[in-house]
Amino acid sequence: MQDELGFYYYPNPSQHDTRCYVRKNQQGNIEFRLWNRQEPRLWEQHGWLSLEIIRQAAGRYSDRQPDKNPMLLYDEAVARMLLAEAK
Repeated sequence: MQDELGFYYYPNPSQHDTRCYVRKNQQGNIEFRLWNRQEPRLWEQHGWLSLEIIRQAAGRYSDRQPDKNPMLLYDEAVARMLLAEAK
């Protein structure tokens, strides 16, 4: 899907309040950025993140919250498919 902010997918298809936007940076690497209807400042406060940075942060997060997996928000396969369709 696409809107004025870019290409996105719903990390949780049953909840449309959160979108995960995807793009390729100048080096061709995929980057992600979250948007949430309930927390509009999320978009403003957090820029585009590479998958590498997200994985590092998820590792640290998992140490503190082993029952939660933040990587469920960031789907590399879906991002690649969206960006391929955009061409």
